[in-house]
Amino acid sequence: MSLSPHEFRETLGRFASGVTVVTISHEGERRGMTASAFVSVSLTPPLILVSVGKSATMHDRLLKSGRFGVNVLSSQQKALSTHFAGKPDAGLTVPWMDHEGLPLIGGAVAQLVCTKTEAHDAGDHTLFIGEVDYSRYTDDDPLVYFRGAYHELG
Repeated sequence: MSLSPHEFRETLGRFASGVTVVTISHEGERRGMTASAFVSVSLTPPLILVSVGKSATMHDRLLKSGRFGVNVLSSQQKALSTHFAGKPDAGLTVPWMDHEGLPLIGGAVAQLVCTKTEAHDAGDHTLFIGEVDYSRYTDDDPLVYFRGAYHELG
């Protein structure tokens, strides 16, 4: 039995996840991409994984970059998620901030600065593993993605 991509996507859509924006500095410009495929890998050392489609513009940039940021969006940052998911809003002001030259998104529930340690081929995606060099978090509510739509806790 062959599982169709549509059926697989619909099934996985039943797993609620936070929404992140992966950020890098590329040729002197701040770049970001919305990603829901983000997981913790290890506590010691602190490792995370982000899965990025090979067709994404950010893919090749991440392959070349040694560092990247992961920003867990707050429930108030839906517009940023949409903006970085390929539907840019020219009127949107991104609350950029920097940590040691790496762009991060202000107002995020959590921010991680990572050194890329590995990149693994995985079908139509690449799994980027990063060792966390810096983290910060708040107690604000996260933006949640479930069944193809944004939600808030509570």
